[in-house]
Amino acid sequence: MVTVAALYHFTRFDDPAALRGPLLALAEAGGVKGSLLLAREGINGTIAGPRDGIDAVLAHVRALPGCADLEWKESRAREMPFGRMKVRLKREIVTMGEPDVDPRARVGHYVEPAEWNALISAPDVVVIDTRNDYEVEIGTFEGAIDPQTKSFREFPAWWRENAHRFHNKRLAMFCTGGIRCEKSTNFLLAEGIEDVFHLKGGILKYLEEVPEGDSLWHGDCFVFDGRVSLRHGLRQGEYDSCHACRRPVSAEDKLRPEYEPGVSCHHCIAEYGEADRARFRERERQIHLAEARGARHLGPDQSAQG
Repeated sequence: MVTVAALYHFTRFDDPAALRGPLLALAEAGGVKGSLLLAREGINGTIAGPRDGIDAVLAHVRALPGCADLEWKESRAREMPFGRMKVRLKREIVTMGEPDVDPRARVGHYVEPAEWNALISAPDVVVIDTRNDYEVEIGTFEGAIDPQTKSFREFPAWWRENAHRFHNKRLAMFCTGGIRCEKSTNFLLAEGIEDVFHLKGGILKYLEEVPEGDSLWHGDCFVFDGRVSLRHGLRQGEYDSCHACRRPVSAEDKLRPEYEPGVSCHHCIAEYGEADRARFRERERQIHLAEARGARHLGPDQSAQG
């Protein structure tokens, strides 16, 4: 089994570019693969590999400026869920596009997984899923509002258009690992909303700690790696990924006429032209050729969210 560690931390990096090389070299030396994003506001990503390699990378990150109290979430994978190791420089470690948002200054009230059910069951609480539409489609909390955003960058506009719907309500926010809620609750506080709460550790922590029999979660939780989705106990789900658009596809989705392995699915059939699909078919052919040689093709890209 492969150890998978999902992490994020908001801190001030004066020179993120200087951190990239040593972090990448250490990860590659330890057999660790995955995706880490560095920005002036901190670090975010998911890595996978052998226990010793993961421990070395985590120790290195904890030694970075302001990262001594780094927290992360671990799970297991049946096989390596990444094709390579990437450390990228970004303007934001999760893109919201609101320059004044700063989770280091203030965030909403953290709610432990054991206390989450009681909060979201209260009649004066509105539950908002801050994730992308394709993530919500395969699983969410009972009664949660789906903003139907295609990216986190759309959330501020959605809120400003819909804020009037939530007058005199407490707001409970959640996302995969917590990072999007750090930004969204800071944003809402700046918008004048004081009674805002968020699930500490995100859905992943809830699925790890709350027994399935007591759960208010329905479906799978999408993750941004080769496992595609996780269930209670952080068990790998049965979803696959469309290699064209990276959205999750079920066994039933694969029976639809729009689905062509590695080329298209019902989500993205209208998003790409024939030239794109020809390129995707060639990539799929190269993947199968690599597998026949006993090698692993790098395949489609993975991105870090949470």
